[in-house]
Amino acid sequence: MQAKNNFAIAAATSLWQIWQQGAKTHPQAIALYDPHVQPPVRLSYDETFEQINAFGAGLRSLGLQFGDMVALIADNSPRWLIADQGILAIGAANATRSSQAERSELLYIIEHSDSKAIVIENLATLKKLEPELHSLPIKQIILLSDETPPEGAYNFQEILAKGSNKDLGNPPIQRDTLATLIYTSGTTARPKGVMLTHGNFLFEVEAAQSVLKLKVNEKVLNILPTWHSYERTFEYFVFSQGCTEIYTNLRMIKKDLKEHKPHYMVAVPRLWESIYEGVQKQFRDQPASKQRLVNFFFKTSQKYITAKRVVKGLNVENLYPSLGDKLLSSLVVLGLWGIHKLGDKLVYQKVREATGGQLKYVVSGGGSIAEHLEDFYEIVGIEILGGYGLTETAPITHVRCPDRNIRGGDGQPVLNTQTRIVNPDTRADLPVGKQGLVLIRGSQVMQGYYKNPEATAKAIDPQGWFDTGDLGYVSKWDDLVITGRAKDTIVLTNGENIEPQPIEDACIRSAYIDQVVLVGQDQKQLGVLIVPNLSALEAAGLIPAAANLVDILPELNNPKIRNLYREELNREVQNRPGYSVNDRIGIFEFLPEPFTIDNGLLTQTFKIRRNIVFERYQDIIVKMFAN
Repeated sequence: MQAKNNFAIAAATSLWQIWQQGAKTHPQAIALYDPHVQPPVRLSYDETFEQINAFGAGLRSLGLQFGDMVALIADNSPRWLIADQGILAIGAANATRSSQAERSELLYIIEHSDSKAIVIENLATLKKLEPELHSLPIKQIILLSDETPPEGAYNFQEILAKGSNKDLGNPPIQRDTLATLIYTSGTTARPKGVMLTHGNFLFEVEAAQSVLKLKVNEKVLNILPTWHSYERTFEYFVFSQGCTEIYTNLRMIKKDLKEHKPHYMVAVPRLWESIYEGVQKQFRDQPASKQRLVNFFFKTSQKYITAKRVVKGLNVENLYPSLGDKLLSSLVVLGLWGIHKLGDKLVYQKVREATGGQLKYVVSGGGSIAEHLEDFYEIVGIEILGGYGLTETAPITHVRCPDRNIRGGDGQPVLNTQTRIVNPDTRADLPVGKQGLVLIRGSQVMQGYYKNPEATAKAIDPQGWFDTGDLGYVSKWDDLVITGRAKDTIVLTNGENIEPQPIEDACIRSAYIDQVVLVGQDQKQLGVLIVPNLSALEAAGLIPAAANLVDILPELNNPKIRNLYREELNREVQNRPGYSVNDRIGIFEFLPEPFTIDNGLLTQTFKIRRNIVFERYQDIIVKMFAN
């Protein structure tokens, strides 16, 4: 059943209208499904719309009104979505963050956002913020749980009951009405509140609709933090199409992929790496003869897809192939097609079945996806559509469309979005193909940073150009290719500028490396901090079974293992496109723990917090370069 997109997003003034249309055109289609709570939650578009209205009206009955700010401190669940949309439906705005965030950060956000009310995950999260919370001008406290609230507070069901059969007050919501404050991760300073409007999100929904046409009742798996702009914008889009959102988590995702057979999913590179590594582990567990066969198919298919990209003009390393290039690559495609298809039948199909076998597209964003992951998923027939954007751009500015999916690239600009590449120092425009600072202008760009006009003026110039802080170039067809982060650039003592991401992506191609961070600022050579992949070392017989990273760390420094890592680093880095002698990794050290959200080394969207890594392991870094 094709979604009825008679509702023109371009004419909408509020996100509430998406739900109004959904309840009207496909009321019985399932909007929200959470199989991991008891009892499982399954809500139709009609029921979801009813609860959104009841929640918003319930807040209004407590005195909240148009223009008020509400802190929404909670994690992925259908109730989060209902609370989010209920707050927005009365013309209030929300300041969002995970309940797992650090206590001091949450208290800062609640205070800085001038929130008059707080909608919070549960009693445990509320207790986490006491007693300081009571000194803030919070007039109302609402739990998203059904727990008995403290005196004067309310739980989720009580708010629904208060708003039942009451109206929303016909708030004067327009496209420039503030919808949310999304606070940046704050790795180097206090987090900044990014101001996004109803219009920012509606523009993104319209832009996404121009790229993908989804169908009513198609299934979308939700795993990323739903309060962040990436997952949140994608959700608003899929709800505009009548899809079913299925909630999962890191513990259950492999099971949910097979059981619920989703059609679409968005995630960050770290998740695609995790799925890839799971498949590689299964391959390593096979008999040697089968491993050789699998490796043969993958090596052959690698040549096949590379040649196919050249034929279609979709090879980021050769965007302007000559007629000779295309002719030669066509011969390779014809010659290897049969082997690739046999590999699909014997190997790749099983990988697709492990993901449910129904995936049409998956979307990767929130950071650069490594080349070997792009290759792997293309070989096995799972189409990854990359994109580009930042929280400040709500976030999508560029998308790799199905008909121009350049792996390694970051897509073409979405509707009415302009891209400029400028010299970072002079801001003079640079020609096509020349790397420089990426500037963006379009209707998705934020209003600014909340109560921070200085930072806003620094980020957005008087002509409306937003400084992304990223380095990149564009092709003559407007394909954007991000090459690094300006502030992450490592400058060696010889004056060479090194972008860490491409080299880190090359390093994690090694089965023996789980996570890496490149170091070397103001040094003669590059170094790398490595989180080793213990399962690969175990499979190779180099460490005991079920080894613990902390306990095994001293053994990793024996010559045999260090020589293995030296060979792995040399091979992977030197084999990457564009390798230069300055990219060579001279030294490396192993870290005693992986980068996780819990230990503060990953953000809630699974990005490595480089500055925190540098700070925590400063002693190791200093010792590396002192030897």
